[in-house]
Amino acid sequence: MTLKVVTANRLGDGDVVYLTAEGAWSPWLEEARASDDEAQQATLLTIAERAVTARLVVEPYLMPVTEEAGARRALSQREKIRARGPTVRRDLGKQAEPGRQEEFRRDV
Repeated sequence: MTLKVVTANRLGDGDVVYLTAEGAWSPWLEEARASDDEAQQATLLTIAERAVTARLVVEPYLMPVTEEAGARRALSQREKIRARGPTVRRDLGKQAEPGRQEEFRRDV
C-alpha cells in the first residue's frame, strides 16, 4: 500500500493544507498524518469531508508521499509545486518562509 496524506485547499485564503493527526489543517506537509492503510485513509477522508461541510476546506483528496531521510516529500511534480507555492518567484509562497529555502531547494 502507498503512503498517503489528505490535502485540500483552505476555503478562507485558498492555501494548500494537509490534515494532521489531531484533525487540524496545517500548511506544512511534514505535519500531515500519513498512512499506508486503506481503511485508515478512508477514515482520514471522512474527517476531511466534515471540514468541507463546515466550510473550512474544499476538494480534499489522498496524495501519495514518500519519506526520505526523515522528511516527507510529495511524489508528483504537481504536489511539489502545491507544497511550495508559486514557481515564478521564490520570494513568494511557502518557499519564502524563513528557514525553509534549503528544504524546498532539495525538492526541485
